[in-house]
Amino acid sequence: MTDNLNRRKFMKGSAIAATAAAGAALASPAIAQNETIVLKMQAAWGGGIFLENAKAYVDRVNAMAGNDLRIDLLSVGSVVKTSQMQDAVHRGVLDAAHYVPAYWYSKSKSASLFGTGPCFGWSSQEVLGWVNYGGGQELFDELMGDLKLNVVSFFNSPMPAQPLGWFKEEIKDSAQMKGLKYRTVGLAADVMLQMGLSVVQLPGGEIQPAMKSGLIDAAEFNNPTSDRDFGMQDVAKYYHLASFHQSQEFFEVTFNKKKYNSLPDELQAILKYASEAESSNFYWNNTKRYAEDLAKLRDQGVNVIRTPDSVMADQLIAWDAVIERISGEDDFFVRVLESQKIYAKEVMGYLNLNQPDYQLAYDHYFG
Repeated sequence: MTDNLNRRKFMKGSAIAATAAAGAALASPAIAQNETIVLKMQAAWGGGIFLENAKAYVDRVNAMAGNDLRIDLLSVGSVVKTSQMQDAVHRGVLDAAHYVPAYWYSKSKSASLFGTGPCFGWSSQEVLGWVNYGGGQELFDELMGDLKLNVVSFFNSPMPAQPLGWFKEEIKDSAQMKGLKYRTVGLAADVMLQMGLSVVQLPGGEIQPAMKSGLIDAAEFNNPTSDRDFGMQDVAKYYHLASFHQSQEFFEVTFNKKKYNSLPDELQAILKYASEAESSNFYWNNTKRYAEDLAKLRDQGVNVIRTPDSVMADQLIAWDAVIERISGEDDFFVRVLESQKIYAKEVMGYLNLNQPDYQLAYDHYFG
């Protein structure tokens, strides 16, 4: 009797298992047929190290997302012009973009504060700290809401301070810069105008030809690697490093908000945390590359010179004037600046007190 009962239980269990297996078999093709979500992301870069950086972010997302999601990276101008990228993401023409806020700051001067604002004694690392832990992301999201932009953005890749740039003669004093036709972008354009320069805003790929033709007298882009790729060493031989015009900047990866919100939570998290991971990779990779290419520029006959203190002092004065003018026009601009100052005063107060003089140690070993 017991054997019969056990046998019946076994047969019943087997039938249930078989039914479940059959159901799973029927369900499996549906799961297998689920298509990978593909996001089209256009970068503001046609090549060079910044396009490599964009690809590094995309590779991290694709590796973590597996078959569930894939970002297809498109180079500059593939779908729309760089100046139209944010609008294209907003409208859903593009799913995503990889660029910097300075490229769309014409919509709001406050945009440049998220990357290319005044220097309160901090670097890009600390500005990213403010974005993530000092209220910066919340203020940026509020700005997107005020502008009625259907986008979600993350920031990554803390850039070293950008060089003052390329000149046809050595700049020994700030007065030499007055009247020069100079290329820069974002709020830095306002600063240089305040200093008496004539500013031309050009895409990266147009800088070298413009200097070669005489359209501009001097220019900056971002770093020794990109500058060398552009061939700036062929049109100027004086390269001034160190400046406050864009002493901190980082990338913005932006997504169509409707598309982003439609993704499962785990895929949203991948897009966000891949951005954080890329910050470390960028800094480790790019600082090494910049150092290597700076040495190559020297070998090609470029005079690499640190920007005189008089220029940088005048830049700070110019920043004060620009800040005062825009603050009188834009209350949100004022709120962002005050938030940044609170963070910078506290964090840099600690770091400045705690950090040893690294230059002292460098000179001890390398002269």
